[in-house]
Amino acid sequence: MSGTSDKIKGLANQAVGNVKQGVGKVTGDEKLQVKGKIQEKKGEAQEVVGKVKDAVDKD
Repeated sequence: MSGTSDKIKGLANQAVGNVKQGVGKVTGDEKLQVKGKIQEKKGEAQEVVGKVKDAVDKD
């Protein structure tokens, strides 16, 4: 049970979240900024899950 998939998905969510935040700032869309921040945090958590899975697999 590799955590690589979770880490990749996490990084992708972080990237998309950052883009949403940037677009939200440029357009003045506060809802989009918030959605981007939420997606970024989701991605960070997902990446951590992947790292934990990898650490468990090594033991």
